[in-house]
Amino acid sequence: MRLWLLCVFVYLSSDLSAQMLTLSARIVDGDTGETLPFASVGIIGRPIGTIANLDGEFDFHFPAEYRNETLMVSMLGYYNLETPIVSVLNGADTLLRLKKSTTILQTLVVSDTLRGGDIVRIALSRIEENCPRKPFLLDAFYRDLKKVGGTYVSLLEAAVKIYDEDYKTPRNKFKLRERVRLLEVRRSLGYTSKFTTYFDEDNLLEEVLLHNNIRYRQFPDEEVFFSSLKREKDSYYANHEVFVVTLHEDFDLSLFVDKKNYGILHLEYSNNNPQLINKKRGLHSKFVGLRKVIDYKEYGGKLYLNYMNVYSKINWYDNTTGKLKFDTELEQHLLVNQIFPDPEERIGITEKMRRYGLQYQDRPYNKKFWEDYNTIKESPLDRKIIADLELEGPLEKQFEHN
Repeated sequence: MRLWLLCVFVYLSSDLSAQMLTLSARIVDGDTGETLPFASVGIIGRPIGTIANLDGEFDFHFPAEYRNETLMVSMLGYYNLETPIVSVLNGADTLLRLKKSTTILQTLVVSDTLRGGDIVRIALSRIEENCPRKPFLLDAFYRDLKKVGGTYVSLLEAAVKIYDEDYKTPRNKFKLRERVRLLEVRRSLGYTSKFTTYFDEDNLLEEVLLHNNIRYRQFPDEEVFFSSLKREKDSYYANHEVFVVTLHEDFDLSLFVDKKNYGILHLEYSNNNPQLINKKRGLHSKFVGLRKVIDYKEYGGKLYLNYMNVYSKINWYDNTTGKLKFDTELEQHLLVNQIFPDPEERIGITEKMRRYGLQYQDRPYNKKFWEDYNTIKESPLDRKIIADLELEGPLEKQFEHN
């Protein structure tokens, strides 16, 4: 009888750990009620998480065994919100209110003489110390959206694993070090549109990873760069006071650096200087805009990539008349769902996904997989995107026929 009860207990325990729960809520400013886009959501002491969408909304899928633990929500310029998961798990239209760190944001820095360039020099020198020194694996969600002339024409989403040996400074700052294994992919019919040839048809996920200025140390090393950096008022992020350093020259750059260990927690970059980049089919193109956000979070005493957003816009002109024919826009999102420090699993050279475009990788649509996989929740903007894409028919049908 004891053996039978033990077997039942083990079965129930394993069944519970296999179950997934979903927590849905919206994150807002505690004073104004304004939504907080791209706030980070996770469970204290656990390597899993997600982010809110543009309207501060999220659906967070997590193992049922974590239901009695503590939810943590983080946002730049706000104090962390920590609350028991069970207290919000079954709430309808749950609002999570964050308190702005006004005492720090409104206080001018007078306590030390560190300049912006000094802070960034120290932060860059400590990347290897603050980030993983051992192999690690990330479970991540990738999305790219392509727009032509203001209309969305294609969507691709993928679930991937990303493996890296460590955060040592690479010899080549523009050669990918990570190895990526493709788990699942789904795409709209727009990927067969004639306009997709006007986008880069290489592996766009690998290009996003190479946009990580922190991982690949893609910062100018000239003195003029460091001398141009300006220190702003200090701020607050993930329960840490942070330095805020900005640059407004040929491009705009904002860096948020932990005051305790000089870890780079957040980077925002934009560049709107037009430049000729390509010629194709009687047209020539000019790059007219690039924006990106890179966010890191702490786990086990080290900083790991949390999410990346990259947006680029290109104008296409007639070679003969010089008139603008149309523009193309590419939006890319990479969200890290789970961190595996020093994993037993590795991704070998022969296991990594092919270097060509994700849309050509051989993966049938797996509807069940996506039902409880952490993605960025649909927002009103997304519904506009879906309306554009579904001119070709319902997305579910498009996924099935790709």
